[in-house]
Amino acid sequence: MARRPDADRFSTATRLRLLGEQTAARVYRSQSRRQARRSRLTGRAAFLALVVCSLVVALAYPMRQYVSQRAEIAEQQRRMAEARQRVEELRDEKARLQDDMYIQRLAREHLHYVRPGETGFITVIDPRAAEERRDDESTADRPWYSNVWNGVDNADRNK
Repeated sequence: MARRPDADRFSTATRLRLLGEQTAARVYRSQSRRQARRSRLTGRAAFLALVVCSLVVALAYPMRQYVSQRAEIAEQQRRMAEARQRVEELRDEKARLQDDMYIQRLAREHLHYVRPGETGFITVIDPRAAEERRDDESTADRPWYSNVWNGVDNADRNK
């Protein structure tokens, strides 16, 4: 029997060998594509991360300076507003001090001046009352029941 050239092409062994080679070629191509994709993506991602980190490092100090300077500007503006308010208060005080009646009133209140024919009174504070007031101030440091008990004792002594 003479073999035809097409007969070898259709034998089972040949078909299996061709099928195996084709499958191996597909698997190799898909793996190489995946590896190529992964490596390109990884490289791009690494470069992007490097760029972002470089920008963060490059902008960190200027941003910190900007924020601190904005805070300093706000503080200076607050001080300026306080100074303006103080200047207005001093101008008002200066205008009041130009008035003779205001000066007389201040002299009467603070220096206890009196006009001719008036009688001046000065309040005298009893020194014992001042001591009692100091004792009362110290009661704030004690518990409430001690204050009540001391009140009962003081009432017994006053009888």
